[in-house]
Amino acid sequence: MTVYGYARVSTVGQDLEAQIQALEKEGATKIYQEKFTGTKTDRPQLNELLEVLQEGDTLMVTKLDRIARSASQGSDLVKGLIEKGVRVNILNMGIMDNRPTSKLIRTVFFAFAEFERDMIVERTQEGKAIAKQNPNYREGRKPTYTKAQLDHAMKMKETHSFSQVEEATGISMSTLKREAKKRKAQESQ
Repeated sequence: MTVYGYARVSTVGQDLEAQIQALEKEGATKIYQEKFTGTKTDRPQLNELLEVLQEGDTLMVTKLDRIARSASQGSDLVKGLIEKGVRVNILNMGIMDNRPTSKLIRTVFFAFAEFERDMIVERTQEGKAIAKQNPNYREGRKPTYTKAQLDHAMKMKETHSFSQVEEATGISMSTLKREAKKRKAQESQ
């Protein structure tokens, strides 16, 4: 009868420490953790944890959306664990079991988690649509170097090696080579 914890954040830049501390404080003795988007159902650490859970064990998470984002996926997961004899303790909701009240609360909370996720996606899409109205909009990461910096580097490249230009400008060799290749392709068109 082991108390397992599961901590997850969606991006590499986010911190797991607050979740881990909360799980330890509540008695989790073995914690699986990962930085993996909740929109994917195939999460390596969660899959591994689900394999080791046995009847009498407890799975503990800080919030419902750490293990699932859709109502159907979350409900199926929790229901399957409960049927297997595993207690599910969601710290901000309580222990999930097969009682009718617990089933109702579980269904409502998973529906809200899915609704919240859908709203985030909708707001992101609206923001992109507004941004695309700007003629200077460019999807993806902002360029690290300005056109002027790259022009200067390519001018230097006419009389210097990639290594020398890299050392003088601080622009990486891979960026310099990519820019040179891009400009050569544009010239041949």
